Amino acid sequence: MEERSDGVRAVELTDGDTRVLPVAAPLARLLPAGGLRRGSTVALPDPGRATGATSLLLALVAEASGQGAWVGVVGRPELGLVAAAEAGVALERLALVPHPGDDLMAVTVALLDGMDLVAVAGAARAGVRAADRQRLAARARQRGAVLLSLGPWPGADIELSCTSARWEGLGAGHGRLCARRVRVELRGRGLGPGRGGQLLLPARGGAVGGGTRVADVPVAVAG
Repeated sequence: MEERSDGVRAVELTDGDTRVLPVAAPLARLLPAGGLRRGSTVALPDPGRATGATSLLLALVAEASGQGAWVGVVGRPELGLVAAAEAGVALERLALVPHPGDDLMAVTVALLDGMDLVAVAGAARAGVRAADRQRLAARARQRGAVLLSLGPWPGADIELSCTSARWEGLGAGHGRLCARRVRVELRGRGLGPGRGGQLLLPARGGAVGGGTRVADVPVAVAG
């Protein structure tokens, strides 16, 4: 981490806008920049309260990590690595801090210095105040990282929510769960009302899909 913090950003993309980290095509069609803009703060649903929240997190970071970006996740001991790998996350570029304890702020600041995307859970439980949130958001802007909050984050550039989750694959009382259809909605600066769409989180094999029906293939459930 010290070596990464002293250097440049972990990945420099050669295709497209280097200020935007790539996401899978179904999510790119929803996000206003077509990806995750460096320096932004994005609020995701609380995994403990919203079905599909963890799958949405994995879907957001998978494409970038596959192209060389580094991802840090703080405060999510339940995160399944099998589900992460099936979603397309490059595990060799995934840093986990499951139990930051009282050091959540310090851990997050350190990760923002060396990672491209940093997801943080439990900020409210850890007593992160408004001034702390502003400090972390400013750090993300300064370092060109993307800060992903797993739960409410007042002042976030974009807020995403998951609603109307429904599993597919069960027939008349039997079958195998193969995909989960979820409506993902966006709110944020400059976004009109009602922006969103249906996605498969997860789709066949564990990755994100564009909302079409899939064959009966079991996947690891990420939540």
